[in-house]
Amino acid sequence: MTILTVQSVTDYYSPTLPVVEPAQRQLKSRVHAVISGLQNTATFAYRSLLKAIRNPESFMDIALMPIMFTLMFTFIFGGAIAGSTAEYLPIVIPGILIQTIVTATGTAGTQLREDADKAVAARFATMPIARISPLAGVLSADLVRYAIASIVVFAMGALLGFRPDGGLPAIVGSIAFVMLMGWCLSWLFAFSALKAKSVSMAQSMSMIIMFPLTFLSNAFVPTETMPAALRFFADNLNPLSRAIAAVRQLLAGGGIGNEFWFALLGALAILVVFIPLTLQVYSKRS
Repeated sequence: MTILTVQSVTDYYSPTLPVVEPAQRQLKSRVHAVISGLQNTATFAYRSLLKAIRNPESFMDIALMPIMFTLMFTFIFGGAIAGSTAEYLPIVIPGILIQTIVTATGTAGTQLREDADKAVAARFATMPIARISPLAGVLSADLVRYAIASIVVFAMGALLGFRPDGGLPAIVGSIAFVMLMGWCLSWLFAFSALKAKSVSMAQSMSMIIMFPLTFLSNAFVPTETMPAALRFFADNLNPLSRAIAAVRQLLAGGGIGNEFWFALLGALAILVVFIPLTLQVYSKRS
């Protein structure tokens, strides 16, 4: 008669459990954290869109400013700079497009500062969510504003007779490009707004950054007519000049050139620098 001991039975029937290596466990944890962070960001973006829809006045700047500036610059400066309004449209439409997007990013920074000053920001800090989600969600929701602003600019240009040689694909590509540029620039404006002592100061800082970038560029006039120092800044130091030149090349049917890659590299550099800085300032405020 065979007597089975407890040890022998346990050894006989014990299941073989899979061994999870530490590296695999760490990889799964990182993937889960990324997916969770994206879900949190999408939730905050949806929240921001709902707030914007319930407050239609937030779309006034991107709806009216492109129309106003396109009409003003085309009919005031078109004849003096290009000889006629028709010749000036290929120059001014990309400039208005970039200017509108930059203005919208400045507004996004101010709105983010207003949210940061509310008690709900402290509530977000206590929730089990990715720290970057409240920031990335608000700034990502503004991509809808950038798209609307771009469509308004091109619609206004079409009413005035602007027909880009690149056709519809060039228009779609230009809109996607400026949306990416706007999202990257929004982190710079978010950082400056969060560093300001008040909302009014944040608005002033946005204007101080925005106006030199837009008007000391090739947006509305050729840089050849500028003094040497301003021309050097516009051609070599102002990142918006690269972006405007890239959009003009796209719309003219020239495809993607060096200016496009220079502008894209500058936008990515802004992300690398200002995402951690903005997150640090936001964490301290909340």
